[in-house]
Amino acid sequence: MKLRQTKRAEARRGAPLRVDGSPLWARSVRWPDKGLPFDLRPLRYILASAESMSFTGGALALKTKVSTVSRRVRNFEDSIGVSLFERTSIGVRLTDAGERFLNEILPALQMIEMALNHANAAGRVELGTVRIGIITTLAGGFLRELISAFDKQYPGIFLDVRTGGRRDHLTRIRSREIDVAFLTGNAPQIDCDVQELWHERVHVAMSADHPLAERAGVDWPDLENERFIVSGQEPGPEMHDYIVRRIAGYSTYPQITYRPMDLETLMHTIALGREITVVSEGWTRMTFPDLALRPLSAPEDIVPFSAVWSPVNDNPALRWFVSFARRLSSSRNSCQ
Repeated sequence: MKLRQTKRAEARRGAPLRVDGSPLWARSVRWPDKGLPFDLRPLRYILASAESMSFTGGALALKTKVSTVSRRVRNFEDSIGVSLFERTSIGVRLTDAGERFLNEILPALQMIEMALNHANAAGRVELGTVRIGIITTLAGGFLRELISAFDKQYPGIFLDVRTGGRRDHLTRIRSREIDVAFLTGNAPQIDCDVQELWHERVHVAMSADHPLAERAGVDWPDLENERFIVSGQEPGPEMHDYIVRRIAGYSTYPQITYRPMDLETLMHTIALGREITVVSEGWTRMTFPDLALRPLSAPEDIVPFSAVWSPVNDNPALRWFVSFARRLSSSRNSCQ
């Protein structure tokens, strides 16, 4: 009964639990409710004295008084009820109990030191992970440049890139399943911060022998009688909506068919047939046999891309990644 009450109390406090309901930090080693059974700080005096075999040498190593070292060691010995050192006229040496104590506690101290180093490294963004959601290709453009440049400057941070759709990415940002997503547009998002970073011109993908492939660019009136196909997977629905917004009118509605394939397979299908689709500028960096990409000439077909993240996400690697993206965007824009 008491155990169940404890678990319920921890759950109410928001403590993370295992599947069986026990706290994630539960372990077999327990200590008094008021703290550890002893103060760990005197261990530095014990280690320094053991290395030099004298309190004087320990004091010199720690740049403190001999009386301080002697007093701290004695108080520690009193607290655990065991003599760790045998005092002699020429110095000190470890007792059998002292030697065993240090042999057993040193691995624990090394693990604590490692944990502190890892925590500090994560705070300095030397270690960590940024989970990134994308809806476009990484073949070229600003996003590829950003990920490549950040990876070179912060090699200790793993960039976990995941593809998906706008709705899924926004849901996962709010549930902390991903840290940041790069989406088209710059509209405000509920519970999220939005930072516009770059622009890409929309291109029309068509077969290389399509009549429009001979042109340097195309416009929507040229596409009124064309058959569009889009992927049934993301970002197919977003591409569908974009085509409808740009071409639909009172007397015109585009012919759009969903195909159950990913976007790369869709490109190969278009290269072999007469249908067309629209893609972002990043796809111009990829090569598909018999495929032509022609830019849409209207200013409205230059689409902004933005980073979207949760302001309550405390991942330090995310903060550095967003700041790095802002600096790169600013530098890139100043050179244009």
